[in-house]
Amino acid sequence: IASGLFQPLGIKLRDGAVFVTCRDQIVVLRDENNDGETDFYENFNSDHQVTEHFHEFAMGLQADEAGNFYYAKSARHARTALVPHHGTLLKVSSDGSTTTILANGFRAANGVCLNPDGSFYVTDQEGHWMPMNRVNRVTPGQFFGNMWSYGAPADASDSAMAPPVCWIDKAFDRSPAELLPIEGAAWSRWAGTHLNLSYGVGRLEIFFSEPVGAGFQGAVCALPVPDFPTGIMRGRFHPTTGDLYLCGLSAWATSQTLQEGGFYRLRPTGRAACLPIGWRVREGAIELTFSEAPRVAAEVSRFTVRRWDLRRSANYGSPRLDERTLAVTRVETGPDPRTVRLLIPDLAPAQVVEITSRLTDADGAEVTRVITGTIHRVPGESGKWGKRKSGRL
Repeated sequence: IASGLFQPLGIKLRDGAVFVTCRDQIVVLRDENNDGETDFYENFNSDHQVTEHFHEFAMGLQADEAGNFYYAKSARHARTALVPHHGTLLKVSSDGSTTTILANGFRAANGVCLNPDGSFYVTDQEGHWMPMNRVNRVTPGQFFGNMWSYGAPADASDSAMAPPVCWIDKAFDRSPAELLPIEGAAWSRWAGTHLNLSYGVGRLEIFFSEPVGAGFQGAVCALPVPDFPTGIMRGRFHPTTGDLYLCGLSAWATSQTLQEGGFYRLRPTGRAACLPIGWRVREGAIELTFSEAPRVAAEVSRFTVRRWDLRRSANYGSPRLDERTLAVTRVETGPDPRTVRLLIPDLAPAQVVEITSRLTDADGAEVTRVITGTIHRVPGESGKWGKRKSGRL
């Protein structure tokens, strides 16, 4: 329906018109004679600051109820920022007249998710000043760690940046894309969570978090569906059928290269998935809530918990630091049979925590789920349940 666009990497329908984020502008595609082809390319906003560097993609496009648009601008790869838009989250006014920098410190922010409270989820990629992939919850005025983004503070320490909701190890997902809130009656078992779309390994991951102090800490877990033949970049739920539509491609730094591009539909079957949909970190314990109650003897051998830390520096990525296994001494259930409590006496804040659970679903099939997330804070409360069970879950 259109051609000649400069690296289009975001699309949004607003007021019946198609808006596209390109590297040089946000353009409106006008089909004036209704023949299915664009007749007029309207320059809605061309504040985009562009240099010749290959890495400074303009990613995603979202709009709020007032019609304002949001997208992310990547920084240069291992180079000092040259223009104020490098490594930023940007807001374009509803009439296209102004652009405002909302947050900075990004390296390669692949897409934007606008939350109901006005905050954003923005993913970023491992690299220089990024020890690992990360999911950020963004509010205006924050800095997210890349010292080669525009407006970075003089202080390069971790304490000068906003921490991510979670770090995602590259062995799990080498390149996260855009987060998508789960919607619709067909997906109601997972209500309140998001999907993280993976460009790096072509899969879907459920993402959940909990508030802690002034921030959030969370985790991801892969959905039990086959990996797609391409990386996955963007997704939307159909408002009537509830089907999930996904699009992706195979280009640079993805493991999925079976085809150049793809457009996919995913329909829920209604079968139990035993997916984690939430966690609560407590003193000496992690409580995992699943979409359906697992059926398994409460054996500590069915759970493995590992943790490690990262080093943020100008180097590309980080090795695993202080990596070790944490002992699970007891497994309990509470009033909600979907929730399992793991008693972990040595539980402490860690940049990466990986939980491998080997459960049994309602049909008796073995189910393995790998949950990887971040614990910023262990609240100082035991939160003991009044009744403990040690039999079947």
